[in-house]
Amino acid sequence: QVQVQESGGGSVQVGASLKLSCVVSEVTFTNYVMGWFRQAPGQEREIVASISRSGEGVYYGENVKGRFTISRDNAKKTVYLQMSGLKAEDTAAYYCAAGRANFRSTHRYYDSANEYHYWGQGTQVTVSS
Repeated sequence: QVQVQESGGGSVQVGASLKLSCVVSEVTFTNYVMGWFRQAPGQEREIVASISRSGEGVYYGENVKGRFTISRDNAKKTVYLQMSGLKAEDTAAYYCAAGRANFRSTHRYYDSANEYHYWGQGTQVTVSS
């Protein structure tokens, strides 16, 4: 059974940095595009970042560009989200997702939640002033 497990959330102050990790089990990791999403109370889920199978293709949501960095370690079946310059509006539950790549390209990413097949339970990030 595929498992997607996030870790690294917590409570930090405005301007701080935080690094999230996500481990995926029971899949051939390099066959999956990976993504990070977030959802704040009363708001719709939004994409934070996506990374291609090789790690060479990345996508960032407009609200996090220049502050967040997504990366992956295929040997460890792990994807990371380095968050810097955190703002109060970054407060949300952050979800890791894996999307089966039905294509050969190693540079393509997915920017829609509908393209992801497996989701983690989420990890809370709270940013306060």
